[in-house]
Amino acid sequence: MQKLIGSALLGALLVGCGPSTGPTPPGTPNPGTPTFSVSGQVLLPGAGAASLTAAEQEALWALPHVPGEVLVRDAGTGELGAQGLSVLSGVTLQAVPGTDLSRAATPAGEDDAAFAGRLAAAGLDVQPNLIYRPLAVPNDPGFPDNAGLAVPGRPYLYDQDYLTRIRALEGWNRLEALGKPKSSVLTAVLDTGVDRSHPELAGRLRPGRDFCSRLVNDTCQGTDDDPAEVTAGDVGHGTSSAGIIAANTNNGQGIAALTWGGTVLPVKVFGTDGRISGATSASLTAGLNYAVAQGARVINLSLGFAGEVGRPAQADPAIRSALQAAAGADVVVVAAAGNTPDQGLYYPASDPNVLAVGAIGRGDSLACYSARPLAGQKALDLVAPGGNAGTGTGNCYVTSDYDILTLTTVALGRYTLRAGTSEAAPQVSGAASLLRGAFPALTAAQVRQALTAGARQAEGGRILNVEGAIAQAERLAATPPTNRTYNLVVEARRGGSVVARKTFTGTLATNQRTIPYTLNGLAAGSYTLTARVTLTNPGETVTGTRGVQVSGNLSGVNIQTQR
Repeated sequence: MQKLIGSALLGALLVGCGPSTGPTPPGTPNPGTPTFSVSGQVLLPGAGAASLTAAEQEALWALPHVPGEVLVRDAGTGELGAQGLSVLSGVTLQAVPGTDLSRAATPAGEDDAAFAGRLAAAGLDVQPNLIYRPLAVPNDPGFPDNAGLAVPGRPYLYDQDYLTRIRALEGWNRLEALGKPKSSVLTAVLDTGVDRSHPELAGRLRPGRDFCSRLVNDTCQGTDDDPAEVTAGDVGHGTSSAGIIAANTNNGQGIAALTWGGTVLPVKVFGTDGRISGATSASLTAGLNYAVAQGARVINLSLGFAGEVGRPAQADPAIRSALQAAAGADVVVVAAAGNTPDQGLYYPASDPNVLAVGAIGRGDSLACYSARPLAGQKALDLVAPGGNAGTGTGNCYVTSDYDILTLTTVALGRYTLRAGTSEAAPQVSGAASLLRGAFPALTAAQVRQALTAGARQAEGGRILNVEGAIAQAERLAATPPTNRTYNLVVEARRGGSVVARKTFTGTLATNQRTIPYTLNGLAAGSYTLTARVTLTNPGETVTGTRGVQVSGNLSGVNIQTQR
């Protein structure tokens, strides 16, 4: 604010001393040129969409739309007035169920846009019936309905049918419809490390750290800066978790990830010498603390320890303290519930600060291997497809053609099928990362709430539903907190230069989602209006732009913002 006032005073001094020798910004009116004002509302996220100008309405008709009809709002309510009813006389109307819209058939020989113009002139709210296409169908062969992916040693081509079951595509499309990119936040994967040479993880990994650089008597010792997963033996566990969350998506190869290629922080807490072993309270606690310190907003733990048969796993005090610190830092922590059905939820999944994720098999019931809570333990927070394994057979712990298609190390063939709650948990972590990227103002508790409230209830529990979680997050984000002060800056730009700028400050009333503005002194011409709102409680910044053609004083020019 001080810089702005100082600039204004400097400008006043220059005018008082004579003309400036600097260039005049494009659009600056010459003395004697008539100027006009533009006013309206800046719409905060959740306030609804800005109404279209006449020019924007006209541009709609250049988009693909259903020929031979227009959409009329409230055409059957009896509130159209005599002129509206008259212009619709003889027009075939068909109500659209579940909406306040009707489809009006364009009279023979009349252009759709011209017909709409005639209806609009009579005071009707009309628009084209635009044609939409799927917005986010990845071209990766592993995505459902694409070509399928070969897996070494397997007879068929496989796909990621689990993405269909958790409604990932519908969730991505909902984000697109909200004008939000499929962005995500930094997600830490505490596991066996990650194969950095895997092409599906190129550009997706932070440097990370290894808290188990050597094994001594099968326990972790030492640290270094290389969290790479070894390529010998049947490992690939950490690479699998990272791939489900953040594999490069829509790149024409491999698999699609929940975040379309987010950023993973690999944190190696296991030793791998051809098998997985060695993780300790020390290595896991250090890994948790490191992930929080590096700014991870989601942590995936496809690991845990079981209690004795029939007894719940007890809390690890060191890990419990680290999880409490992560919760205090507003981090979403997700853990696999475990792969034995009779030993209760593994720890740390059973911790109250963690989302415990079980696995469903080929159907909507729990897979035979998935952990179930014992008496005194919390319920599973969510379940997700984890592969069928031997569910429905006499041997639960076998592989199946209905397991999860995922990544493995390059040395093991890049792609494989896996089963376990270890494959279910990263789906939830990926969805959490997607929510935090799209709705950054939500707290970790609100993200957990959105994931669980948006889930689909079935026999196996609350099944992850990406679309439902996004809808819940949208609702939570649209509920404004109280006592929010704002600082709004509105600018009019022309030719890349700022022609007019004004700052507005105040406090939002409860449920207020709009802020009025007025810009004065604009000469006739085309401008781009920009709005930048800085809000408190919680702190966030939203921005929006809108083009406008000025030829007189304009009102009702609303600017839609987004995070």
